[in-house]
Amino acid sequence: MSVVLPPWAIVSDKRRKHIERVTALLDSWAAELCLPEAEATEWHDAGRLHDALRDAPEETLKQLAGRPAGFTVDMLHGPAAAARLVAEGESRSTLLDAIALHTVGSVKWGRTGRALFMADYLEPGRKFSRADRAYFAAQVPADFDGTFRQVVRTRLEWSLREGMQLYPETVELWNSLR
Repeated sequence: MSVVLPPWAIVSDKRRKHIERVTALLDSWAAELCLPEAEATEWHDAGRLHDALRDAPEETLKQLAGRPAGFTVDMLHGPAAAARLVAEGESRSTLLDAIALHTVGSVKWGRTGRALFMADYLEPGRKFSRADRAYFAAQVPADFDGTFRQVVRTRLEWSLREGMQLYPETVELWNSLR
């Protein structure tokens, strides 16, 4: 599957393949869930645009995104892509929020943000925990909310095990799910 990226996208071939896998997963879930066409299109667009600036130079990211509080440079690609989309006239706030915060999560998300958060983590090209992630991905259409909770939990547990920083947005999201 080949996705159409905007002309301003800056992605490596490896990143493009990741984007294609995320988008394919979102498209398959949207079909299984029989989403209305507008929502299915939004999920598709979230997948194809979430990492559109993932390989952009640091200065480009900072110029577009500013410096959201607590975000490291490698997290600026989401806010930068959302800002670029706004500049081009994109007005779907649920899409923009999903893209801007796909690395940390948001309590404000509806299904689009939650679906992108899961697909970005569960896409089959990632090399870790393949069996567990495949199982979760298969569960999304049958138990969207339960699977989302498990994905957030799994990501938090990994961050704690690895001694990684917990972002306030992610902790707030987790606390809203309990």
